[in-house]
Parts: sequence; C-alpha cells; structure tokens
Amino acid sequence: MRLLSRDYVDECLNGNEGLRDAVARAGLPPAFDTAWRRHLLPRPWFVRAEEIRDFARDLEGLFELLVSLPERLFGGDHARYAAELGIAPRHAALLRRSADGRPAKLGRADAYHDGGGYRLLEFNLGSEVGGLDMAVCNEALLGVGEFADFAAAHGLAHVDTAALLAEDLRERARPALPGGGREPVIGLVEGNGAVGPYGRLMRAFQEAMAAQGLDLRIGEVGQLRARADGKLTLDGAPLDLVLRNFGASQLLDDPAGPEVAEELFRAHEAGRTVLFTSLESGLYAHKNALGLLSDPRWTGAFDAVERDLVDRVLPWSRPLGGAIGAGLLDECRERREQLILKPGGGHGGLNTFVGWECTDAEWREALDRAAGRGYLVQERVVPRSEPVHDPASGTADEWIAALGVFLTSHGYAGAHARANRADGGAIVGMSSNPDTRMACVFSHA
Repeated sequence: MRLLSRDYVDECLNGNEGLRDAVARAGLPPAFDTAWRRHLLPRPWFVRAEEIRDFARDLEGLFELLVSLPERLFGGDHARYAAELGIAPRHAALLRRSADGRPAKLGRADAYHDGGGYRLLEFNLGSEVGGLDMAVCNEALLGVGEFADFAAAHGLAHVDTAALLAEDLRERARPALPGGGREPVIGLVEGNGAVGPYGRLMRAFQEAMAAQGLDLRIGEVGQLRARADGKLTLDGAPLDLVLRNFGASQLLDDPAGPEVAEELFRAHEAGRTVLFTSLESGLYAHKNALGLLSDPRWTGAFDAVERDLVDRVLPWSRPLGGAIGAGLLDECRERREQLILKPGGGHGGLNTFVGWECTDAEWREALDRAAGRGYLVQERVVPRSEPVHDPASGTADEWIAALGVFLTSHGYAGAHARANRADGGAIVGMSSNPDTRMACVFSHA
C-alpha cells in the first residue's frame, strides 16, 4: 500500500514550491513560533485514520489494565506494587499523596509503526507530558494555500488536543468554582528552578490555552501560597486548578520540594484548588508497569482477550525492578542485538542502553548495573521509514518517527510525531538527539 508521504514528497520533487515550503511559510502563533519553529520537520506526518483510532482504542484498554495492576497482582497493596517496579519507598509514598486509586486518563503513548501496525514503546501518563499544543501547527499549515489544496484532495483531518484538554480542565476545576458562572484560573506549575529552561515551552502552551478561552498563569511550586481559607494563589491570583508540570522526582531532588508541595496537596484535599493530574499517574507511567503486563509470572492474572491486547500492542518486555526470574539476565545477554534497556522512571531516551549499538562487554555491564534498579528491557521495534523532502538541498531522505498518541477522558485526542533520519541512531528524542524534529500529524482514509 502506497504511503501518502511519498505522494507529498513527489509533489515537492516535481516543483510544487508552495507545498515544499509550507511549514516554513505557516503563520504560527508567536510563542509557539519561538518555541518550535526551528525544530519542525519540513512536512507533517501522515497516518491512516482507521489504524490510528484502532490503536488508540487498544491504548484505552491498556490504560485500564495498567491501573488495575496493584489490585490484580498485589491485592491492592501499593507498597508491594511499587517495590516490584523498583520505586524507592520515599518516592512511592509521594506518588500516593492525594491519590484516589484512579488516576486521570491523560497521557501520551509513544509508538513506532513497524510496517504492520503500531507497537508501543512507552506510555507516559500525567499532565507533564509534552506536545499537547502541537495542533496549532496543523491549523497554521491549513492556512497555506498549496497545503490546503493537498489536504482537501486527500481528505486530511486532525484532532485538536488542546481543545479536548481545555474541556477536561473546565470539568476538573468545577469543584473549586462554587456556583460556577466564570472560567477557571489555572496555574501551570513547574518544579522550583524549572521555568527558566522550560519557560518557552510553557508559554507556547499558555498561548494555546488562551486560544481556548482559558486563563493560564505560569509559576513554580515554591511560588504557591495558601490563603486563610485554604485556596492557593500564584503572584496574588487565586487558582482554581493547578496543572502539574513537574514530577515527583523533581520534588524529591529539591530539599524544599516535598514540604512546599504539601500546601498544594492540602488545598486539593480540601477542594479549594484542584491538582490535575495527581502524582499518582507516576505509578502507572513507570515503564516497568508495562513489563508486568507481559511478564510470564503474571500470565494467569489476565484473561485471553486481555493477553491478546497486550501481545498486539506491546513488544516483548521484562521488568528488572523487583524479583528477577531465573535465567532472565542470561537470556538478555544472549539477545543483545534485539534488546534495549530503559530506566523505568526515565524520559527522553536518557540513560538508555541500545543493545545493537553496544559491545558484548558494554551490554553485560549495563545489565548488571540495571538489575534491581527499576529498569525495563524491551525487544527492538524496527520502525518503518518514510521519505522527507529537504527544501534546502532539494533531495529526499528516509526518516523514522515515534508517534505520540494522546489520550484524555474523551479517548483518542490527537497525535504528534518526533522524527530522526533513518540512519540517525536508535533513540528518537530531543533530549538525547539534537537532530530530532517535531511534526504535527494529519490522518487520512
């Protein structure tokens, strides 16, 4: 089946200058332009609508399996569950702070298309996931005449992730708005010292939320103050909801972090300022949670339909966090060229060991260090490559993309893509590979 990306690139190679330069000419909103323009791929990524929606439905089923793991495998004992993942007790206790046993359905699943379908690499749950504002790029591209013509000819469509998230934020803030009648004031809150390095990204998201009619204030957790009635303020402005942009590890790394965050937890528990999402999401975003789904020790805990779902979506994955099955490390040593080793609580590809890029000695050392330290070992997924036209050189090269598929309470909530040249290394992520490029995603029949 011919890929739409090849039709797009062929038009660029055949002299359609408007299509070739569409991304460069797109009128992006100012803050988004500052944050992302130089990182954008010269074309959007294309997906088949039915295929991406089927995958998103599978992800919803997988989410339900993930949040059932403490009860299903450990009788509701979250301490045992966290220990099995390799999460330290102090970290686990913080993740459980203000938890209600049912984390919000908000996250981004990263996946490769291997030519036969989408295969899940990791499932990032919680409000700190990136890329929620990428649909502004879709809208900007549709304002370029030549691209709009291509979109119409091929029936392109997209989902506005920010619009769906804005609906969730209004709903979540409602308990802190007695009587209603006004829009919520929302604090987009980072860890202490993090607005500096991440401020441009936060301002782009603030801009996208303003377009949805929401008042979003940017700050750090240490700037929050509690009024006498328990409601939190940021620079004097009362907040109805805090949209968490920090993780538990940031609080633990900051000597003042856990204590300062207590005011936030108390305000949430009192219903004065809602915390969205709770840190509880981190218990299920940990990569070793995926490993528990495919670990043969727990096969009997899932019925045939559930096992089929896991096998369909998830490559072979094994946790190296808690008890390690006999022979697992030996198997991993033998299968070096088919395996990748990831820190369970990591992000961006940092501290990841790629078996097929390691020597035998390097791989053995990495496995020995990872055992019992919360790592996940996963089978390699070889992504399908697609052509990308380079407007500067006039040539086309093969690229690979990690698709980020968003879920909210509405279910499928759009997607974006991170892309590298096919020969640019195994990890597709801006934190670990500066040549990585971002792309908005359009679907087609």
